[in-house]
Amino acid sequence: MKKVFECEAAIDNLEKVIEFVEGELDALNCSVKQKVQITVAVEEIFVNIAHYAYAKLDENGKPIPDTGTGIMGLEFEAEAGKLSLTFIDKGIPYNPLAKDDPDITLSVEDREIGGLGIFMVKKSMDEVLYRYQDGKNILTMIKSI
Repeated sequence: MKKVFECEAAIDNLEKVIEFVEGELDALNCSVKQKVQITVAVEEIFVNIAHYAYAKLDENGKPIPDTGTGIMGLEFEAEAGKLSLTFIDKGIPYNPLAKDDPDITLSVEDREIGGLGIFMVKKSMDEVLYRYQDGKNILTMIKSI
């Protein structure tokens, strides 16, 4: 059964998003480990949407964090032992999966800034998919539960 949650893509709503997801995970009797993995991934994706999806662009076309807001939808679906969480926004088109994974063998000082969060999401989920369709960013995370 699919459940849908919508809110303004603003950091102030992170707690509401987490409460929605945790409530659904509790109803599925997910293990603590799975719950933590899923919640961390949800937080990472939501925070990125809140900071960048609706941001205004600078003179170089780069988003200025936290300079705009819009609606973010989250579809939660559990079926046949698989959980699917789909984030939908009408913000700036951006595929976080297109960025190369960080080289975690390098020291923190030698690593490029950014990319670690989505890397953690990809490692903790079974599958992460992105598409841009009908003016919307659609990112889906899938995990066996």
